[in-house]
Amino acid sequence: MKYLILLIIQTYWNFIPQSKRKRCIFKTSCSNYVYQITKNEGFIKGIKAFIFRYKNCRGNFEIFENPISKKKQILLPSKLIIDSDEIAERFL
Repeated sequence: MKYLILLIIQTYWNFIPQSKRKRCIFKTSCSNYVYQITKNEGFIKGIKAFIFRYKNCRGNFEIFENPISKKKQILLPSKLIIDSDEIAERFL
C-alpha cells in the first residue's frame, strides 16, 4: 500500500502541471510532505499526514503576528499554531 500512495503522488506530479496545482499554505507542499512521510515512515503515517494536511490546508486558517515574538504564525482549523519557518513564503 505504501508504494501505491507513492505512485499516486508521482503520477500527480507528472500529469498536473505545477501552475495548475493548488497552492499550499505550508513551506513544504502537501504532496511533498505526504510523499516524504510515506516513504520514510510507512503507509499508516502517510495516510495520517495526508488527512492532517487535507483538513488544514483548505482554508479557514488565520495568519497573525505573535505579540511576544513579533513573528507571523498561522492558526490552523485544527487549532494548531504553525511558526513562520513552516509557512509558505507568499504569506510572510
